[in-house]
Amino acid sequence: MLRCYDGLHRLSAEEQPPNPARRHQGRFRHWRPASLSQADCIPYLHHHLHIPLSGRNPVLQEVLGLRPHLLVLNKMDLADLTHKILELLEQQGLQQVVFTDCLTDENVKKLIPILTGLIKNSQRYQRAEVSEKPLVYLLDTPGVLSPQIKSVETGLKLALCGAILDHLVGVEVIADYLLYVLNQQQQFSYVERYGLSGPCDEVGSVLKSIAQHLGKVQKVQVLTGTGNVNVAVPNYNAAACEFIYTFRKGLLGKVMLDQGILG
Repeated sequence: MLRCYDGLHRLSAEEQPPNPARRHQGRFRHWRPASLSQADCIPYLHHHLHIPLSGRNPVLQEVLGLRPHLLVLNKMDLADLTHKILELLEQQGLQQVVFTDCLTDENVKKLIPILTGLIKNSQRYQRAEVSEKPLVYLLDTPGVLSPQIKSVETGLKLALCGAILDHLVGVEVIADYLLYVLNQQQQFSYVERYGLSGPCDEVGSVLKSIAQHLGKVQKVQVLTGTGNVNVAVPNYNAAACEFIYTFRKGLLGKVMLDQGILG
């Protein structure tokens, strides 16, 4: 039986990954009251359907209650949609939710009619016009990633989706969490893709196989009795980057990182 991921306990609260969006969050909290009070409708684009709950800003949730709003969850082609996401979001007061895939324009054309309907039913008409046909008014905001990451696992989810810069967490740490998620959800396509003999729960072994399979090696000098010798060894960092990139492109199966929260 594959082990459960035990790397979460390695990081204490003081070692949690820093949030690169913190500066934007400060600007958003300072900026939002006057600006959003002029909005008739708030389209909230959430880039990662992998994490429909973990990636949302709780501060923004309070603001959404002030105006009609539409939650847009992107990258629907990469996520496992078998979970009852809409039902749980409705319980949280989010009645207008659309899944999209901006690369293929799937459901994107539904946004304008929904927003138009919400605006028509709004009692306020103070907004900046950006289009006449169709009539659309838009007000952009700074980044709205949650200003505080409450748990290490939430931080790892955000990092795996690219919401936190890879080098701030470490690509091998992110790859370790990715391997745990794939094994937990029985997404074993990585086995055939990288030429492994079977599912594995040791990230070092997996990264070594990836490096060897793709020819990602680096030369290091080894001191011997006859002098320095150049030896080719697997490039674990490059292998981890490849593993993460392949996941983000949707080539390792459809995964829901918030599966434990959604039930």
